[in-house]
Amino acid sequence: MIALSIAAVLAVFLLYTSIAGGGTPSLRPSELGGETGRVALAGVVVGPVTGDAHGDGLHFVLRDIEGDATVPVVYTGSVPDLFKVGRHLVVDGEMVEGTFVAVPGTMVTKCPSKYTPVAPANAEQ
Repeated sequence: MIALSIAAVLAVFLLYTSIAGGGTPSLRPSELGGETGRVALAGVVVGPVTGDAHGDGLHFVLRDIEGDATVPVVYTGSVPDLFKVGRHLVVDGEMVEGTFVAVPGTMVTKCPSKYTPVAPANAEQ
């Protein structure tokens, strides 16, 4: 049931981005620099995670998937079940005074193990 809900949300997101032209650039923390305006930020959640997503905001840090650059993030809204430290994450928002302020409802998590190639069963040891 949860998987079906996530699939429905992703389908709506894909439909929206195809209609809207997909105009939100996707960046890593190391690419934010002097970026202004709304972007999609992709990275790995690093701890600690503090705060309340339905109150003053969930506070955490995103790090480049391959690299050391980080950026503090504040997010309000619903949080996917798979959200935790170590997960790959994509969230829309913009930089405000050194912190990436995410747009509510734009958080999407990915399980890194799903995207890792599996070694063939008959591979030599």
